[in-house]
Amino acid sequence: MICCSGEFVKHGLHIRDSLGLITRSRLAHTIFIMPEQIGNKKIYSLLEVASSIRRTLSERYGSSFWLKAEMNKLNIYKHSGHCYPDLVQKQDGQVVAQMRSLIWNFDLERINRIFAQHTGEQLHDGISLMMEVSILFDPNYGLSLRIHDIDPSFTLGEIEREKRQCIARLKEEGIFQTNKHLPFPLLPKRIAIISVESSKGYADFRALTGARMKGFVMEHVLFTAMLQGDKAAAQIIAQLDRIRCITHHFDLVAIIRGGGGEVGLSTYNQYELAQAIALFPLPVHTGIGHATNETVCEMVAHTNAITPTELADMLMEQFEGFQEKLRDAAHKVGFALSILREQSLGLTNLHQSLAHTTNSQVNRQKAKLDMLCGALATSVRSRMYNIRQQLSASSYRLKLAIADKLNRNSFALLNRQHAVNMAATGLIERTVTSLDQAEKVVELLNPQRLLEKGYSITLHKGKPVREAGKLKQGDILTTLLAQGSVESQITDTNP
Repeated sequence: MICCSGEFVKHGLHIRDSLGLITRSRLAHTIFIMPEQIGNKKIYSLLEVASSIRRTLSERYGSSFWLKAEMNKLNIYKHSGHCYPDLVQKQDGQVVAQMRSLIWNFDLERINRIFAQHTGEQLHDGISLMMEVSILFDPNYGLSLRIHDIDPSFTLGEIEREKRQCIARLKEEGIFQTNKHLPFPLLPKRIAIISVESSKGYADFRALTGARMKGFVMEHVLFTAMLQGDKAAAQIIAQLDRIRCITHHFDLVAIIRGGGGEVGLSTYNQYELAQAIALFPLPVHTGIGHATNETVCEMVAHTNAITPTELADMLMEQFEGFQEKLRDAAHKVGFALSILREQSLGLTNLHQSLAHTTNSQVNRQKAKLDMLCGALATSVRSRMYNIRQQLSASSYRLKLAIADKLNRNSFALLNRQHAVNMAATGLIERTVTSLDQAEKVVELLNPQRLLEKGYSITLHKGKPVREAGKLKQGDILTTLLAQGSVESQITDTNP
């Protein structure tokens, strides 16, 4: 049944496309669809609605247009060669829009060839694309987008933009050079390798280090992780966290990957992975197999090699340089030993000659010493006898002088003792006379004698009163008499 599409609007059946509500005027030009009338209700079949939507979308989007989105999953069907990518748009890490799409096998072959020429690899999951698309609507499969072409330059531009933002953030946080400043071990014998066991780069690294390692043993432990794709960064970070727990077992970390194009390397421009490498406590070496622009992870790593083979060469040069130094040191030690042997032989001969000369000289000196000892003993005995004689004479003279001196000093002491006694007696007599006179003066000046003659002493606050002007009416005076005292109060003063 067919009716006018305007009936959809009239009865409230608004049809929406991916860009908004279809207007009444646009529906008016579509093919009429007649609903089934049951009672007072108009009933549309699902096919009628789907057919109306398809016709409306075909008219509204009659030509292709350009769209940018992230290819979340590629979904290639091998039996047909067709591809059904899931397209998403993210905002602040959240999916805000998603839609199915289609690439026919003949378009997919052409797009992959052009994309690989520009980026170095084919389409894969997790990349941002600018696509030429047209809208398809099928009653059975619903709405989807057909991808006709892709602009590879947009993808490369997105990668470069994310790379610059990551570098600026790391530098702003002050960690861009942190891993490079870690000391490099003298011999990196214990290496934690993050790679895929089936990676050709990992196989080349093992083969080269195994073939050139002579006289040393390089131990390495593989920590398996995807090296490209959406999950690569998270898996590499997880393995770095595992190694961080056992850093005392390793000298450095190596991230090894085979070849790949620019898009596949976008994993190594992600901030979280670059931050984990920059802040890692061991030197991190990278060999991710490309010779084009350097990724952020390679920039912040301690050492970067273009390929795993070059990384192996760098490590081998460290060992071979050390071996060369050891050989040079061994040569110098051997030369020094030969010189020491020659010097030892010369010292032996010199020792023998010196011993003979020394013995002869010692014997001659010993004979001289024996003669000197005899002469010295005789001289000492004679000298000691003379000294004893001199000491005896000096002792006798000293005794006489001391006795004479004592006699003279005893007489002088007696004279001085007599003079001191006479002087002391005179001083005592004069002192007694002076004391008698002073006692008489004190007796004459005794206030008691004045009081007995009828005089009195007036006190104010314990001090003698000498001036009436210093007193005032009402003051209490104390008068001392020969017998007792009297207290009185001033009623009037006459200065």
